[in-house]
Amino acid sequence: MLQHPNDYAPRSFQLDTIEETLESFRNGECVVVVDDAERENEGDLIVAADKITTEMMAWIIKHSSGYVCIALPGERLDQLEIPLMIEANTEKHKTAYTHTVDYKYNTTTGISAHDRALTASKLSDPSSRPDDFTRPGHMVPLRAREGGVLTRRGHTEAAIDLCKLADLPLAGIICELVKPDCPLGSMARRDDCAQFARQWKLKMISIEDLVQYRLKLSDS
Repeated sequence: MLQHPNDYAPRSFQLDTIEETLESFRNGECVVVVDDAERENEGDLIVAADKITTEMMAWIIKHSSGYVCIALPGERLDQLEIPLMIEANTEKHKTAYTHTVDYKYNTTTGISAHDRALTASKLSDPSSRPDDFTRPGHMVPLRAREGGVLTRRGHTEAAIDLCKLADLPLAGIICELVKPDCPLGSMARRDDCAQFARQWKLKMISIEDLVQYRLKLSDS
């Protein structure tokens, strides 16, 4: 369960190790992942879909852009018959958006924290079938590229790599952080993300560090 930030002593700003982050991620905690300054220069909250709760989803929505996505491998999306939103992708970073979905059972409109958490959980459940989901919906699946961050240095691939390294089902919930108390809802940059991670005592890593960690594993 998330604690109030005042329950924690502040820590100095530094990126955490991949090993420390994987331990927290494996235990169902959100982690902050920042990308390169010359890319989006943004930070995302990432949590394993297998571990998501209604409380956690509500907290993510409150502290983020609210545009909650779920990274999934292409094979899983094909099994669920969830195609790409558009074939000719002209988005700058080629984020592979697919058709939005809601879980069909025990949900209402699909937008509540409960409904989105349940949809995400069921997307990660290998027993789920294509007809368990309605289309369109309020959960945004993203198609991760094979090879993870070694192929594309995006938060989508980082989420799948974290799940794989943590031995969890390959489904990661991601949502961009925004600057707290900013009336314009501006995106949180690296320093903002570090402050947020410190406030909530979350682990924070960079995609570059994840790339280097994976390269080191492949060399060993």
